[in-house]
Amino acid sequence: VQLVESGGGSVQAGGSLKLSCAASGFAYISCMGWFRQAADKEREGVAAISKDGSTTYANSVKGRFTSSEDNAKNTLFLQMNSLKPEDTAMYYCAATGPQFCGSTYCTGSCGIGILEYKDWGQGTQVSVSS
Repeated sequence: VQLVESGGGSVQAGGSLKLSCAASGFAYISCMGWFRQAADKEREGVAAISKDGSTTYANSVKGRFTSSEDNAKNTLFLQMNSLKPEDTAMYYCAATGPQFCGSTYCTGSCGIGILEYKDWGQGTQVSVSS
């Protein structure tokens, strides 16, 4: 299985970036998420999206970031608008694999807890200058 992020870069405060994450080798993914880790800080959840398109966001990015997916292309996106210097971090894509509720796949919103996700990409750097 593989997750490959792209789209990071350097922008000024107030600018926008769109991150992409290409997933391959997965038989089924219940949840995909975006996480970030700034220098000298712990990794934190940013956004998650379920198989049915339900999204979850960290309070710090609500209203500014939008997660979406192209299921046909197995690609996850993170549109980041109104970027702030505090958004500077390495951004990672992650996937849970299949999650079962009884004998069927779980439905509903996904969480942004790190421990829920078992497969991770290598990350893409986002730098926002003031």
